[in-house]
Amino acid sequence: MSYRPLRIEDYALIGDCSSCALVGRNGSIDWLCWPRFDSPACMAALLGDDDNGRWQIAPADAEATATRTYADGGVVLETIFTTASGRVRLTDLMPVDAPRPSLIRIVEALDGTVAMRSELKLRFDYGVSVPWVSRLPGEEHAIACIAGPSMVVLRATTALAGEDMATIAEFSVAKGERHIFAMSWNDSHKSPPEPLDIPHLLSHTDDFWKQWSQRCTVQDGPYASEIRRSLVTLKAMTFAATGGIVAAPTTSLPEQLGGPRNWDYRYCWLRDAAITLFALIRGGYEEEATAWRDWLQRSIAGSPDQLQIMYGLSGERQLVEWEADWLAGYENSSPVRVGNAAAGQLQLDVYGEVSSALHLSRTNGMPGLGDGWKLQLNLLEHLETIWQDPDEGMWEVRGGRKPFTVSKAMCWLAFDRALKDMDKFGFDGPRERWSALRDEIHATVCREGIDPERNCFTQYFGGKGLDAGLLLLPLIGFLPASDPRITATIAAVETDLIEDGFVLRYRTDDGTDGLPGHEGAFLACTFWLVEVYAMSGRIDEARALYERLLGYGNDLGLFSEEYDTAAQRQVGNFPQAFTHVGLVSAGMRLRKALEGGSAKDMHH
Repeated sequence: MSYRPLRIEDYALIGDCSSCALVGRNGSIDWLCWPRFDSPACMAALLGDDDNGRWQIAPADAEATATRTYADGGVVLETIFTTASGRVRLTDLMPVDAPRPSLIRIVEALDGTVAMRSELKLRFDYGVSVPWVSRLPGEEHAIACIAGPSMVVLRATTALAGEDMATIAEFSVAKGERHIFAMSWNDSHKSPPEPLDIPHLLSHTDDFWKQWSQRCTVQDGPYASEIRRSLVTLKAMTFAATGGIVAAPTTSLPEQLGGPRNWDYRYCWLRDAAITLFALIRGGYEEEATAWRDWLQRSIAGSPDQLQIMYGLSGERQLVEWEADWLAGYENSSPVRVGNAAAGQLQLDVYGEVSSALHLSRTNGMPGLGDGWKLQLNLLEHLETIWQDPDEGMWEVRGGRKPFTVSKAMCWLAFDRALKDMDKFGFDGPRERWSALRDEIHATVCREGIDPERNCFTQYFGGKGLDAGLLLLPLIGFLPASDPRITATIAAVETDLIEDGFVLRYRTDDGTDGLPGHEGAFLACTFWLVEVYAMSGRIDEARALYERLLGYGNDLGLFSEEYDTAAQRQVGNFPQAFTHVGLVSAGMRLRKALEGGSAKDMHH
């Protein structure tokens, strides 16, 4: 019987701040892209089956049970398998600062004697290219796998054998014994990578994650461990070379099981800019916040009319979307997409995100903005000419442009934060013109974006439907949470968009997004509702909702993009930065409210 991927929540993330892998609780690595997050996968069983590449190390006993945890607050994964004959610990890590991108797997018996099996199928180019495998001369238990531009070398402390287009190791471990498997990537035209200094890399990686976690300002009090776990997850999804943070390390995990809403999230979204900066600063990670701000500033540099909604890890702009039609898709959810055509959309909200992020960096004393104000001036001068245009909106709809209410409010945010920086830092700019325009945009949104019958904001001007992005209005300071229009909007969201206790982004049945099928509840939006409750003084409701949401993470505290309430499963790309940032932001605001402080003055 062909291998089937596990439930999304049954996977764990390991990474080295350049790429990552997803490891199932069955000991199978079903997703690995090397050498970068956005590189073609060499293990892609997650989106197909075992013929598309995976690497499983597990007991030969099919009845073995597994528990798992992260060591020392980082992303070094420890899985304990229990069998009738004993227990073994499988440690999986991608070592930080290794000479080449690497993956280390260590099998150690805790008691008894356990028969184990390792089965490796490398399939380059997103699971389609079978490599040429040969033994490394002069080395015992070492092979090189080459296909096109890529080479992967595997070294082990036990015998390796070829069998049915796979590399197999069968061995037993008794208490006190261990076996090590070390895999490294290199360009195929270069020499095979040298053997790793495994004791050093283990120690260095453990220390790296332990020290990083200890830097967090949230060490105790309510929700401290969950907030730290989310911040560590964000760090693991950071491309250290540039500071860019991927929205998720996967592509095409479906928003609807069996449906077509499958997107490549291995890029960096401007939509996430300000709230991510806010979370990193509040968590005590100024170095990472500065690197993210610098990535943002480099990526958007250039002509303001060419601003994109997303960029590659190094600021790449050509993110051409295509379909890997040889992959069946996760649980037959097709197509599998690589690249993202939404990069070419017009989304006016990103101007507000950029302006807010630069404002946050200045008010928090972050160093080295350089030409940041000149860049911002150019962007806002361009925004003056287009803010009234319809756009695809923050949710990247593919059903045509509309005058989305949140987009217009984010245009207000762009000018509001620039004016605040003029006042605080003495920057030169068209103060009077922008002040008048800020007021005009605000009045337009309050006039055109309101349903007069319900006195609540709507998804787009003249419409009747709702959009969970409207919950951002009090979070950015557009109106106070106590304003009757905001309270009416919250009530309307509760009535129209909450399904089984989760907030939907919007209703998919009116055709606005131009896509067939439906999607799960968007977890970040439900965290926004927690924040709005806290700002509104509804502290008990905020706490109850937040604690319920925490219960939907997996056993390691990881969250995907959405939750399917009917299937009671996580869906969408995994882990999802936007969800984890929402968890951090809501947790910070709720902690402040529970401590007796004001939850109203923490604007994104």
